Order: sequence, then C-alpha cells, then structure tokens
Amino acid sequence: MVEEQEKRAMVRAYDSSKVGSIKIADEVVGIIAGIAATEVEGVAGMSGGIVGGIAERLGRKNLSKGVKVEVGEKETAVDLYVVIDYGARIPEVAQEVQERVKKAVESMTGLKVVEVNIHVQGVTFAGEPVEEKDVKLK
Repeated sequence: MVEEQEKRAMVRAYDSSKVGSIKIADEVVGIIAGIAATEVEGVAGMSGGIVGGIAERLGRKNLSKGVKVEVGEKETAVDLYVVIDYGARIPEVAQEVQERVKKAVESMTGLKVVEVNIHVQGVTFAGEPVEEKDVKLK
C-alpha cells in the first residue's frame, strides 16, 4: 500500500514540474483494463462487437476489445463487456474483475478509477468458443 502511494506521489510531482505534461491515451487504459479482466477466473472473454471482430480477422489482436473508457486529467471510468464461464458465480466474478481492473489501472497510470462497470453479455460452456456479440459500445 505504501509503495502505491509513493508511485502516485511521484506521478503528481512529475505532473506539476515545468518539464511538460503527461497524457495517457484512452486505448492504453483500455488495454490495461482488458488484460486485467481476462486474467480473472470465470471470465471466458470479452465481447467486442463488430469492430473487434474485424480487427482480429485482419490479424491484429485487439487487447482493448469489450472495454470502453473515459479518461480525464486525473480520473478515469471503465465499462467492461464480458462473457462469463457457465457455473461461475457472476456477482463474485464481476466484483473480482472490478477490483483487479481498478488496481491495475491505478498502479500503472496513476489515474484514480472512479468506477468500473461490468456488463455481462453472455455465458459460455466449457470448450465453446466465445462468439462476438453485436454490442454497440455506448
């Protein structure tokens, strides 16, 4: 906990210096959140909609698939569109995703995560591939 506070203090000190400013792209926060979410047991995958499917067909892995972020100067909000494994307890998985995403984004970027919203888009059975849902990210 002390280490996290030290990192945040270093980021604030750098931001307030005369060297310049730091701007973290929305996609960077999205990638961090997406990776953190997919590492949670019970998450089968992310639901990225049409755009994510097109990118993957072109040979590019979209690491921010199923993630929508709003990044301000010091705060960020994250929306995650997930597919859960059948049999997993959805509230527990969702809460674990929220905690891990918040911790990962805050520790890597120094931004304060004000909310992590989980949108469960489907359930998949063992061995069944995660299908792209036609989801319009708000």
